[in-house]
Amino acid sequence: MADGDGAAASGKLAQDTASGVEKGLPRRGKSCSGRTLNTAQIPLVASHPEVYEPCDDSFALVDALLSDKAQLSTLKPRLCMEVGCGSGYVITSLAIMLRNLASGTQYLATDINKHAAETTQATLEAHGVHADVVVTDIVSGLEKHLAGMVDVVVINPPYVPTPEEEIGCKGIASSWAGGLNGRQVIDRILPAVREILSERGWLYMVALEDNDPLDICHQMSEMGYASRVVLKRCTEEESLFVLKFWRDPHAGTNMSPKSPKSESWFSQLPFRSLWHKGS
Repeated sequence: MADGDGAAASGKLAQDTASGVEKGLPRRGKSCSGRTLNTAQIPLVASHPEVYEPCDDSFALVDALLSDKAQLSTLKPRLCMEVGCGSGYVITSLAIMLRNLASGTQYLATDINKHAAETTQATLEAHGVHADVVVTDIVSGLEKHLAGMVDVVVINPPYVPTPEEEIGCKGIASSWAGGLNGRQVIDRILPAVREILSERGWLYMVALEDNDPLDICHQMSEMGYASRVVLKRCTEEESLFVLKFWRDPHAGTNMSPKSPKSESWFSQLPFRSLWHKGS
């Protein structure tokens, strides 16, 4: 589905990118950032030694969402999800941006790192917003329950090129280890997200230039999605892209899952990895 903002054709990187230059590595440590009351506040973001802190890539993703805030408000998403929530900065910011909607939007976040789940929960509580937080690998165990239900997915994936053996490491390494060309985890995420996105769903994802964003867009095009670059940001070390994907009615594919008719989706999940405070 076209997203109504003059987006580019499927598989092409559009030229209408918002550019910015920020100094410092996007991979570690907090960076100066001109956030507003429409996003999570850095002093209120919880931290843990084994959890990735908000940095340039996190800020780029939130800035891309801010630039699309009007379209997101028009979309009136029923369910928003972050895969790999880390500190909770992004999912909290998204919930703050959309909390004035009357559509009763629900939020879900997943992370393979249990410390990240705890940190995300603390960040959400500090800002007075709510999301269900699940400890799992990408969407493992949730696929059937969420098939075709998620209207907005946001992902800051492990995109750093690393040796393959670093993939799946416990703790903070899971937030950046992307394997060959930084694509091995991304290439697992994309088909999984395709299964849970609704017919009108949008995916926002951070990618590194080394990840070959054009190839990612081509891969998504083959799955029936159009794409555009919402934001490009350069640092001293690398170029970051925030890519947006949505279903293309001209893709000629019937591969998309049907959306189940369920209102109390999360209460029906028999999923024991749900992290609750004090459990």
